[in-house]
Amino acid sequence: MNTTLSKKLTWRDIPQARLAVWALIAGEFAIFGGLIVMYILNRMKYESWGEMAQHTNVIAGTINTFVLLTSSYFVVKAHEAAVHRNKEKIKMWIWLTILCALLFLGIKTYEYTHEIMHGFTLPGKHLLAEGKNVETMYWSFYYTMTGLHGLHVIGGALALFFVMRGVTKTDKNYHRVEAAGLYWHMVDIIWIFLFPLIYLIH
Repeated sequence: MNTTLSKKLTWRDIPQARLAVWALIAGEFAIFGGLIVMYILNRMKYESWGEMAQHTNVIAGTINTFVLLTSSYFVVKAHEAAVHRNKEKIKMWIWLTILCALLFLGIKTYEYTHEIMHGFTLPGKHLLAEGKNVETMYWSFYYTMTGLHGLHVIGGALALFFVMRGVTKTDKNYHRVEAAGLYWHMVDIIWIFLFPLIYLIH
């Protein structure tokens, strides 16, 4: 019998970069998972949160969902190009992903500006004094979850940029495209959970 085929795989056989990203993703899911559970519990407790949710921009959220799903496709294509060591296609697909990230952040900035202009802000002393703390708690969760996710979009885009730059300059470390891509898919998956919770469940 072929000893190579009969050997049992262990965690040591997993590429270190992939293992590190998986560990990072597990931590990120724990953070966002806690926020999502707290949001759901409060949403069930306070009926007024449903009224607050009606003030979110569903169209903007839907567009951003489409943008992130499209970016995931671009990342898959970048990984495919990395497998074939095609630097030009890696650059093209990653630049398209970064463009999607910038578009997502631009739309989110528009949302924040619109909501703040209409008075949907974080709790302040005057709001708490007027007894509006329950309603403003909703916006605390909204800005915390979407803002933290936005920071991850920025982090993922930067990771993809530096990986692309390193691969194209050195013609090495093509496996890092997959590692950065896994992180990007995590960012997309988190948004898939946030989108219906924040925008659709009124």
